[in-house]
Amino acid sequence: MSRSTYQNPLIERYSSKEMSYIFSSDKKFTTWRRLWVALAEAEKDLGLPITNEQIEELKANQDNINYDVAIKREKETRHDVMSHVYAFGQQCPKAKGIIHLGATSAFVGDNTDIIVMKEALQIIKVKMINLFNVLAKFCDEYKNLPALGFTHFQPAQLTTLGKRGTLWLHDLLMDFENLEYQIDRMKLRGVKGTTGTQASFYSLFDNDDEKVELLDKRLAEKMGFKATFPVTGQTYSRKLDFEVLSILSGIAQSLHKMTNDLRLLQSLKEVEEPFEKSQIGSSAMAYKRNPMRSERIASLARYVIAGCQNTAMTASTQWFERTLDDSANRRIIIPEAFLATDAILNIAINVCDGLVVYDKMIQRHIDLELPFMVTENILMEAVKRGGDRQELHERIRTHSMEAAKKVKQDGEENDLINRILADTDFNLSKEQLNQLLDSKKFVGRAPQQVTRFLNEFIYPILEDNKALIGLEVDLWV
Repeated sequence: MSRSTYQNPLIERYSSKEMSYIFSSDKKFTTWRRLWVALAEAEKDLGLPITNEQIEELKANQDNINYDVAIKREKETRHDVMSHVYAFGQQCPKAKGIIHLGATSAFVGDNTDIIVMKEALQIIKVKMINLFNVLAKFCDEYKNLPALGFTHFQPAQLTTLGKRGTLWLHDLLMDFENLEYQIDRMKLRGVKGTTGTQASFYSLFDNDDEKVELLDKRLAEKMGFKATFPVTGQTYSRKLDFEVLSILSGIAQSLHKMTNDLRLLQSLKEVEEPFEKSQIGSSAMAYKRNPMRSERIASLARYVIAGCQNTAMTASTQWFERTLDDSANRRIIIPEAFLATDAILNIAINVCDGLVVYDKMIQRHIDLELPFMVTENILMEAVKRGGDRQELHERIRTHSMEAAKKVKQDGEENDLINRILADTDFNLSKEQLNQLLDSKKFVGRAPQQVTRFLNEFIYPILEDNKALIGLEVDLWV
């Protein structure tokens, strides 16, 4: 690896090898050749004068790309597709006259982009299934553990740690549903010709409408697609790129939100992301355990979210049947969005599989705030025992203000319960107050919600995709 030129960090540091390969030159150009073979086969099947010998010659050299010939030719022609047609023809002298027959550059360029994006989405699906698996275990394990809820990052009604995890998982479920829908509805551009009219193929097949339509259908089937776009210009609609990157953006949004929560929880010392034995948290402060992986997810997620806007601009600024100002742009944003999304899913699997929970610290924060939250329950119980509601309300208000002052101004423990215990007007014993303060009584249906959500929505997905579970994630940094 050269150290004297820029190297993409997504390749060097973050993304998996399988996703990096999907957007490699080898994948691109071997797919071009697969398309040329499929086109020749379909054209032969429909009656064009193409021989089995020519097809076999193309197949024999499909994966043996002579890059040196293509690169040299492109310097002369300034056209990448025709340079590769020439290079393929040099290896296939018997078939060179029928390579790319009737096609335009977008035949290989656009169809390959769609094929690659669909395969990349399938990799994303595998990663999401494995993230579901580890996150579902976390939700189930901690479905009964009370935790302080937060609204506006201010203490609020209790929830459970597992229930909070289902909020992260539900966001990802919405993304997964969109992902599966998009994979299922992906269409190939097919064989549409220079401006999408199929004029060249119409001429090749002597104006036979049925054969031209069959050619489109058979090519799609050979490349593993159920259908092609019904109409296109020279290129497929760039709205597809926006739709695909919208899904990646959604995943990035969900994981950014999740890791925001984890970073806040780590600051509260309630939940901590994995920390290796020899990991260094800070170059200066040796004691620190920074949430570096969650921060990395947030950082990469921001890049994916911003990139989606790029595809929206490209789709909206296309001219008529095509314009080339999308080309350089798409070569960068589409691969990098997938590489970054792949990376954040890898990191998220690693983080969620090793979360460390400090239940005593969680309980400490509950103890600090719960007395304020149960004052109404205490008031009602004292009234039932003969107290005056209005007088007790004023007493509890005064005690609450004094206790809050000690917590906020003096940095002391919350002594509200001791104040109420010492106030004979409330007529409540320590045992009775402790029963009122049982945190499990304040989580509502959180445990049941977790169980129902996992049983009805997550476990069926995991069961349907159990062959995909077991992915080993190895973070490079």
